[in-house]
Amino acid sequence: MKPSEQRDALIAAVQAARAAGKLIHQNQNAPKKINLIHEHDIKLEMDVSCQKLIERMLCARFPRISILGEEGSVGQPQADLRWVVDPIDGTVNFTYGIPHVCVSIALQERLAPNHPKLKGCVGRILGEEYQTLIGVVFDPFSDELWTAIRGRPPRLNGKVIRTSKRRRLKETVVSVGFSKSAENLRLMLPYFNRLVHRVRKIRIMGSAALGLAYIACGRFDAYIEGGVRLWDVAAGALLVECAGGEFWHRPIPGKSYAYRMVASNGLLRAKLQPPL
Repeated sequence: MKPSEQRDALIAAVQAARAAGKLIHQNQNAPKKINLIHEHDIKLEMDVSCQKLIERMLCARFPRISILGEEGSVGQPQADLRWVVDPIDGTVNFTYGIPHVCVSIALQERLAPNHPKLKGCVGRILGEEYQTLIGVVFDPFSDELWTAIRGRPPRLNGKVIRTSKRRRLKETVVSVGFSKSAENLRLMLPYFNRLVHRVRKIRIMGSAALGLAYIACGRFDAYIEGGVRLWDVAAGALLVECAGGEFWHRPIPGKSYAYRMVASNGLLRAKLQPPL
């Protein structure tokens, strides 16, 4: 994708994220219509409404680009170009009236077959044959907009941002996420008990995209999660990398678009010793 096309795509993603964010904000105190309740998660009608709004806006500008979203897909999810959308990252927070929620939109491009990342076909086997070109994360309650284009410094409300430079664990603030599968709890709870004594503070906030955005601007130093989906992290991961940090991840076998991940300022992964 040409640089001029990337700029146009970023503008469209920002407009879509702001439109969905406005809808979220307007319905902050309205009754929430629940479509589905899992044991540890909630799906709202508002999730669907926000994704449909984003789809309409993006498809109007870029009708040939597919959309892979938490609430479904438009076109072919394995197309050469695809938007990756989480219309409300932090749905449980939103349902309970906690204003820690965001809209996450990324644009991904399929890598060329001879790309170094795909050497030995490992990338194809792991489903890693895409790279993110554009990332947008918008928090409608704080009116904070994070944007990134691959290869350029990311910005928060137009101002260039960087990750923190903290190296000592005892000075760090680390976010930890828990998907509540038995396997993930077995993996993460003992690690959590060890980690809490080694860092300054641990935070469990309920929005992966915002957790990554906070690393990109230096609020958090690291974020560890035993189970996230692609739409949770696609935009935020680019923010972290463009801000000088590291986003390490690996697919979870048998689950579509699911990953274990460690994001940090680029100075801490070895010291964190995550069990992933």
